[in-house]
Amino acid sequence: MESIKAILFDLDNTLLDRTATFDVFTRAFLKNYFGHLDAVDELHKRIVELDQDGYKDKTKLFEELMLELPWKQRPVAAELMDFYRAEYVKSASPMNHAGEIIAHVRSRYKTGLITNGRNEIQYGKIDRLGIRHDFDVILVSEEAGVKKPDPSIFAMALNKLGLSPEQCLFIGDHPVNDIEAPHMLGMKTIWVKVNQPWRDGLTAQPIATVERLSELLDII
Repeated sequence: MESIKAILFDLDNTLLDRTATFDVFTRAFLKNYFGHLDAVDELHKRIVELDQDGYKDKTKLFEELMLELPWKQRPVAAELMDFYRAEYVKSASPMNHAGEIIAHVRSRYKTGLITNGRNEIQYGKIDRLGIRHDFDVILVSEEAGVKKPDPSIFAMALNKLGLSPEQCLFIGDHPVNDIEAPHMLGMKTIWVKVNQPWRDGLTAQPIATVERLSELLDII
């Protein structure tokens, strides 16, 4: 790690517990719209399934829910998106030890955060966690005009940090977006194994694989 000058992170299911966050949001969603039902466990399970760990476009997700769920009174799509923007951000939950890891990294390296998504939602979650000022650079794909796994979004961050790829390490949960993509640019990586399985055919070899953020303390 002597050559590493900066450590950059993904957000969802890396520093933010996206699984827990969406679970809290889904419970609020069901309470608000399906209070007329005695049991909603199966609906909860179905919403999580359709969401595809956050990788499904939310407009499409709500279009599917509009058609599939047993509404007492079906709302318009715009109402669901407004509910999502407000409640999802309020539901933001950190990964265990996220604060400890960020503090540890900041004491030793420059820091960065690169995340796909809309500015309003991603910065809303970042602010909810209170970590906006913990990073030397933050890039959200909407404002960057490019999204992971395009290596150029990583190049943008390195340019802002004034560092070369070999001087930077990226930590994230998605094998393609967070491991293969920065590897193609020449960055070292650490894979946080959460919900996304490893893909066959990837050339990246992360320097470590962790299942809990606390494991990073022994690596970085």
